[in-house]
Amino acid sequence: MPLLRVLTKANNPSPLRSAATLLVALFLGRRGGGEANNTASAAMAAAAAAAVAEPKTKYDRQLRIWGDQGQAALEKASICLLNCGPTGTEALKNLVLGGIGSVTVVDGSKVEQADLGNNFLLDEGCLGQSRAKSICSFLQELNDAVKAKYVEEFPATMIDTNPSFFSQFTVVIATQLPESSLLKLDSICRSANIVLVAARSYGLTGLVRVSIKEHCVIESKPDHFLDDLRLHKPWTELKQFAKSIDICDKDAVVHKHTPYIVILVRLAEKWADAHDGQLPSTRQEKREFKDLIRAHMLNVDEDNYKEAVESSYKVSVTPGISDDIRQIIDDSSSEVNLSSSDFWVLVAALKEFIANEGNGELPLEGTIPDMTSLTEYYVSLQKIYQAKAESDCLAMEHRVKSILKRIGRDPESISRAYIKTFCKNTRKLRVCRYRSMEEEFSAPVLSEVQKYLADEDSCFAMNFYILLRAADRLAANYSRLPGIFDSTGFTSEIDEDVPRLKLAAVVVLTEMGLNGASLSEDLITEVCRFAGAEIHPVAAFIGGMASQEVIKLVTKQFVPLMGTFIFNGIDLKSQVLAL
Repeated sequence: MPLLRVLTKANNPSPLRSAATLLVALFLGRRGGGEANNTASAAMAAAAAAAVAEPKTKYDRQLRIWGDQGQAALEKASICLLNCGPTGTEALKNLVLGGIGSVTVVDGSKVEQADLGNNFLLDEGCLGQSRAKSICSFLQELNDAVKAKYVEEFPATMIDTNPSFFSQFTVVIATQLPESSLLKLDSICRSANIVLVAARSYGLTGLVRVSIKEHCVIESKPDHFLDDLRLHKPWTELKQFAKSIDICDKDAVVHKHTPYIVILVRLAEKWADAHDGQLPSTRQEKREFKDLIRAHMLNVDEDNYKEAVESSYKVSVTPGISDDIRQIIDDSSSEVNLSSSDFWVLVAALKEFIANEGNGELPLEGTIPDMTSLTEYYVSLQKIYQAKAESDCLAMEHRVKSILKRIGRDPESISRAYIKTFCKNTRKLRVCRYRSMEEEFSAPVLSEVQKYLADEDSCFAMNFYILLRAADRLAANYSRLPGIFDSTGFTSEIDEDVPRLKLAAVVVLTEMGLNGASLSEDLITEVCRFAGAEIHPVAAFIGGMASQEVIKLVTKQFVPLMGTFIFNGIDLKSQVLAL
C-alpha cells in the first residue's frame, strides 16, 4: 500500500490570526469581571472578522480577475500532481500561491544531486529523502491555508494498480509521463469525468495538453467584445428616454454632454424614417450616417459627438444570435433531462427565452461604457439598461424553474446568482470538447497535420510534437531516452541515437497516416542532445502554462487551450496544434 501522509502547519499561524489572539490576551489581561467578558467577546468578533477578511487581503489582486466565485472554486478544488520534478513543482507552486484547496503529490523518487540544480524547492538537506515529502513540506510554507499530502509511489505504478485513486480529485496534472502511461491515465480520467492536464518539458521544448470530454464556460472574458447596447433594436424605455432629450438644444453645456447612446438612437431613427425603416448597411450608407451625426455638432470640440461618430457602427450590428451561440443553442445537449448539467438547463431556458420574451435576442447584459455625459443623463441610462437586464433575468429565472420542475429536479436547485451570471454572459458562452489522447494519437486530423508541416511558422512545433512521441518509442525499446548514456563517449553515442530516433519518428508519422513525410534533421539531432533534461527556465514556463490552464478549468472562466500547446525554446515561439 502506498504511504499517504498529511502535512499541516498548525504551529505557524498567520500574522492576522496571531494579532487577533494577542489582542484578546491583552484585553483580558488588563480588564476583569463582566467587563473583561464583554471585551473578550468584542475582541473575538474582531478576530472572526479578520479571519474572514484575510483571504480577500491575501488574494486581492487575483480576486480582481476571477472574483469571489472563482476564488471559492479554487479553494474547493483538489489537485493531484504526478511527478514533482521542476515542471510539476512550478505548476503546483503557482496553484498553492493562488489558494488552491488541497494538493496531493504522487512521486516515488528520492532526492538526488541532479534535483538540486533544477528544482528551487529542494536543498542539500533533502538529499536521499522522499522527493514528494520534501516538495510538500516546502509548498506548505508558501501558503499554510492549502492542505498538502504526498504519496510515495511511482505514478506509472499507481496508474496500473490503483486507477480508482484518481476519482477523488478535481484535476490531475500529469508531468513527464511517457505516452503509454499517459494514454492509460487519460482513459481513467475521462471515464471518471476528471480533468487531466498533461505537461512535459524536454530540453528546449515542452508541451501542455488538456483532456476532458466537455468543458462549458460562461465567463469566457474575451479581450475584445462589442458593448451590448441594442442601438439597432432599442426597447421602449430606451426610446422614450432618448426622445425626452432635445439633441438640437442650443445650450452648449447640454448639447456637448448628451450621451452618444441618445444621439445614435435619435439619429438612427431619423435615418430609418428616411430609408424605409432600414439602418445603414453599405459602406456608403455608413459614411453618410457619420456625416449626419457631424451635421448636428455645434462646435468642433464636442467629445460626445466624436464618440457618436466612432461608435456609429454599433447601429449597424446584425440583429439576432451569433453563429457560435446558435450552435450551442441547437446542440443536442440542450434537450435536457434529469442528468443534464446546470449549464445545459440554462441553455434550454435561453432557447425558450429567445423564442418568446427575447423576441429573437439574447438577455441584455445591462452595462454601459464610460462616455461624455451629464451625470443625471448617465445615471438614468444606467438605470434603464439595468432594469431591462433585470427584467430579462427574471424571465430567464422563471423558465429555468419551469424546466427544472419538468425534468424532475428541485426548481430552486440553480441559484439566482448563477442565472444572473449566465444572463450577463450569454453572448460569450463557450463549449469546449476534447478528443481523447488515444483518438489524437491514432487518428489525428490529417489535413491539420499536413497544414502544420507545410507552414513555416508551425512546422517546428509539429516536428517537436512528433519527435517527443518518437522519443517515448525509443525509450520503450532501449529503456532510456535518446541521448542518455552511462559512458563518456557522448558525441559518438549521440550519433548512434540520431538514426534510432529518426526511425521511431518515421513509425509515428506512418501511424498518423503521413507516409513519406520527413522531419528536420537538425531537430532530430537536437532532441537527442536534449537527453530528456528538464531545464529550469523551460520547466518554469511549461509549469506556468499548466497552472494557468488548471485555473481556467477550475474557475470555469476564460477559454482553456483547445489543442496541444508546443513551446519551441530554440526560436522562442509557441503554437497550439489542433489535432
